[in-house]
Order: sequence, then C-alpha cells, then structure tokens
Amino acid sequence: MTSHPPRHAPTDAAVSVRELRKSYGAFEALRGVTFDIASGETFALLGPNGAGKSTTIEILEGYRDRSGGSASVLGIDPHRGGVHWKARLGIVLQSGAEAADVTVKEQVSHFARLYPRPHDVDEIIAAVGLTDKAKTRIRNLSGGQRRRLDVALGVVGRPELLFLDEPTTGFDPEARRDFWELIRGLKREGTTILLTTHYLDEAAQLSDRVAVIARGGLVDMGAVDSIGDASARVPIVRWRDESGQPHSERSDAPAALVARLTEQTGGEPRDLEVIRPSLEDIYLGLVREAEADAVAEEGRA
Repeated sequence: MTSHPPRHAPTDAAVSVRELRKSYGAFEALRGVTFDIASGETFALLGPNGAGKSTTIEILEGYRDRSGGSASVLGIDPHRGGVHWKARLGIVLQSGAEAADVTVKEQVSHFARLYPRPHDVDEIIAAVGLTDKAKTRIRNLSGGQRRRLDVALGVVGRPELLFLDEPTTGFDPEARRDFWELIRGLKREGTTILLTTHYLDEAAQLSDRVAVIARGGLVDMGAVDSIGDASARVPIVRWRDESGQPHSERSDAPAALVARLTEQTGGEPRDLEVIRPSLEDIYLGLVREAEADAVAEEGRA
C-alpha cells in the first residue's frame, strides 16, 4: 500500500518534492519520488543502504543536482538556493565533528557568527548538555559528546529546517534517549526536521510521519501506525499444543483467541505469546516486497 500525496504542495509545506529523479548513466538512483513535509513536522526517511535516501537528502540540501522532477525547500528550488537560503537550514551530517584543536564554545561561537540571527551560544551549549565541556577541546570529547556538538552546530543558526542524517549512530542507549529529548524540544519550538535513521524505534519515537524508500522508489508513507497493509499490523498468537507442536495464527482479536485456546486446553497453552508487529517488522516486509517486485520486473525486461 503506497500513500499518494496531493498533486500540488500544501501552502504550509516546508519541503515539497514531485517526481524527483536522479540517474547516473543507465542507473536510476531515484525513480519519481513524491512527498511533502509540513512546517513543524518531523519526517523520517527510511530505507536500506543504497535505497536513495542520501541522494534525496543531498538534492534537498542543494549539494547534488537532480535529473528530473521538482523540489522546493522553504519555498526555494535547492538547485538555486543562495547563501541566505542556506542560512535557514541546519545540517547534521553522519560523519560528525572533526577533532579540532579548539574548544566547544569556540567552535559553536564560530558557527554562530555565520548566521544573521543565531541562538545564544551558551544557551545552545546548555541545550545539548555540554555546559561542563564548554572549555574542552573537541579532540578530547567522547563520541557521544561530539555528536551533541554536531547538533549544537546544526541548530545554533536558528534553522527553520533541520536535516539529521543518522544522528545517533554510535550512541549508547542513555545518550540516544537524551538526544531524543533534545529533538523533541526543537520540535516544540517549531523546527521542521527531516530525519534519516536505521533505528526503527528512533523513527517511531520522534516522527510524525515516515516514508519508506527502496530501489529508488517510494514504497509507502504515512503515520508510524498506518504504514503497511492492514494485514501486516494484525497481531500473531503463537503457542504449542499438548504434543508440543507449534501453532501460529493472526487475529484481530487476540484476547478472544487466547480465551478460546485456554478453554479448549483447560489452561493456558504452552509457550503462549501474542506478538504485535513493530514498525521494524512492517518496514522489513515493505522492503522485501519492493525487492521482490523489482527482481520480477527485471526478469520480465
């Protein structure tokens, strides 16, 4: 099931993409991708490596030309975006901050001077939890602390739109959850956020909507709890009978099924479990289906 966005962009769209294409010779990295991101929305772009996520992001950031289609970012074609347009963007790249021989505050202050209306440097350093590291040289920060610095550099210019590319790669669980709180705070301030991540729980926690891209095409798009076919979200009940044979059944009413099984067996069946498909389960199903369709299409060519 693929959600079909409107033909024309809504007036409050921070990002609008129509039939976006990118080719490298005979290879199509993007094949007619279309979506909108509303102002103030957190939108996650999901997909396996090589699916077209990075190409899409780089086109929207103005770093890569497109082969076809149209794109509007904060009302501007990114291919023509100038310095004033770029000042409205915040970009947190996957590569992370360099181990520079300057302090955290010096680096954030340097970036702040590049923008017309920056946030207060000390406030931003505090917001990312680095106040006690403000005078520490970047090369002496831990990986998680450098990632927090990346975010500080991305938001100090008071961006209207923030690009987050795999922001928590390498984070420990506690640092990831602290980072999530920071992103939620930015959202409350009205920042539009475009997120790419391989962590499906991260997308579920932070995003208003997700889009799944595979083989350069948009597979599905919608709220986290609405993507995928309805059948993919039906809970699965698993148990073993008296002889030890495993059984599995999908049910829209798992409690009723469990009650029936309990009545039939005179007690709770062995190894009983009710599995509610996660975003990861649905995502993997969508990607597998897209890959199978692509292989079948190639076989017919």
